[in-house]
Amino acid sequence: MQELYIDSPAALIEFCEQIRGSEWLALDTEFVREKTYYPQFCLLQISNGQLAACIDPIALEDLGPLVEIIYDPSIVKVFHAGRQDLEIFHQIWGSLPSPVFDTQLAATLLGLGDQVGYGNLVQTLLKHELDKGLTRTDWSRRPLEKAQLRYALDDVIYLGEIYHKLRQQLIDQGRESWLAEDFSGLTDPATYNVDPDTLWQRIKGRQHLRGVQLAVLQRLTAWRETEAQTHNRPKRWILKDEVLVDLARRQPADLQKMQQIRGLEPGAVKRWGELILELIRESKQLPKEQWPREKRIPQKLNANQDALTDLLMAALRLQADHHNITPSALCTRKELERLISGDRDLEILHGWRRALAGKGLLEVLEGRQRPAVVNGVLALQPATE
Repeated sequence: MQELYIDSPAALIEFCEQIRGSEWLALDTEFVREKTYYPQFCLLQISNGQLAACIDPIALEDLGPLVEIIYDPSIVKVFHAGRQDLEIFHQIWGSLPSPVFDTQLAATLLGLGDQVGYGNLVQTLLKHELDKGLTRTDWSRRPLEKAQLRYALDDVIYLGEIYHKLRQQLIDQGRESWLAEDFSGLTDPATYNVDPDTLWQRIKGRQHLRGVQLAVLQRLTAWRETEAQTHNRPKRWILKDEVLVDLARRQPADLQKMQQIRGLEPGAVKRWGELILELIRESKQLPKEQWPREKRIPQKLNANQDALTDLLMAALRLQADHHNITPSALCTRKELERLISGDRDLEILHGWRRALAGKGLLEVLEGRQRPAVVNGVLALQPATE
């Protein structure tokens, strides 16, 4: 395979002519994000099985000729765990390429591991061990060393062969269409659009807050997100999660009390203190019906719910074993508890997870199937009247 490093417009145009009309393209990106909100795009690796190239977006102002090919709907774009790569495409070009094939999702469906890493997949399927010594590289620095380019190219050189192997296995098992919903989600702009008003649900420690405290947390979290986006700074540089929770819990009424919040830097108080106090006051004035509420399952299940969860867990293990997939790749016990409580907005009830196990779990829950011991083996059987 011919390997290239492309950092000039002429080389880029020549490369685009060579890969135009490919059936598939293996893609990967390198970026840094430690000091910014948005990922800083540093390198694009691409291969069609005959050519493999590292494209330098720092040296090239215009990637237009290549973008035109990547966004060609007749070409399958192959990624491994491609969500972060696609987030960069969405951020820079405002849209997403399709169709896509994600080898990590395919490997999970085929029983090769839950969120299996690229290196492990290369070793399992191709019997080749990749060098993992450059995982902490600062890809924004130039010039890039030969070892860094070798490491980066490896991320796409083997991806095409893995794609063909996994796709054939999916076809052989009649599962090729099962990942359509997952792949469609990867190319849906809504996947990458952030709603600041919902981000409070990701804050660790929020479970200890109640009532108007959650309203304060929601408002402060949304403000922090907008501030981070506007100035392209990491959220933790503005306020850490634990500070948000303490502010929501204690709701200081003045700067003196605010300064008593552990972890709140004096510089942050000086810069945003008055604004934070105003956001807290506004949140406390919201009518009760506008306070956010978190979906909660009972802290302690009753005996019947606990037994029912055990029953569904047994059914899940049976179906996972039947399809050679780890149960955790399908569903967690917490999700089963939510299923029992009536929640139907669960991953297990969508896409391939529903086909493999979700439908069967609902049938058990609704009494249409039941576990039974047959010749010493536990199995699911249609329930009889």
